[in-house]
Amino acid sequence: MAGKDREVKFCFLAQPTDVNFGGKVHGGMVMKWIDQVGYACAVGWSGMYCVTVAVGGIRFVNPIMIGDLVVVDCKLIYTGNTSMHFSVDVIARNLSSGTDTLATHCVIVMVATDAAGKPAPVPKWQPETEDDKCLAVYAQKLMELDKNLEQEIARYRDAAHIPHKA
Repeated sequence: MAGKDREVKFCFLAQPTDVNFGGKVHGGMVMKWIDQVGYACAVGWSGMYCVTVAVGGIRFVNPIMIGDLVVVDCKLIYTGNTSMHFSVDVIARNLSSGTDTLATHCVIVMVATDAAGKPAPVPKWQPETEDDKCLAVYAQKLMELDKNLEQEIARYRDAAHIPHKA
């Protein structure tokens, strides 16, 4: 039911097919997991097909090793008219020691779409707890940083005579 499910967790083992030549999980694989959990959470909240529009502040903090239990935790932290912002933490648990380590963190922005593929309104989310209010402020700060980044990229493209659209 739309407007009810604001958190999704994926749990699975990191497999040999997930790793790079250094024996650690590929950053691209982690990004795939983030996109998948973001999609599941966005559809759960909006009740509609959703697309990824941005991933901000992604940081690969610690490696994920083969055999680690991976937890990809996605939580809604802000809604716009058609967009939803989710905080995503990727945790790696060494099963032998039981130690949990933050591997990656980011905010993913998804947009709900209608049958014609156009942006569609999403249910509003209102933060209630102090933690939720802090997360909503965090999302808004990231949006402001993203706007500044877009302006800086446009200035660079103009100075380098790079077309803005392909």
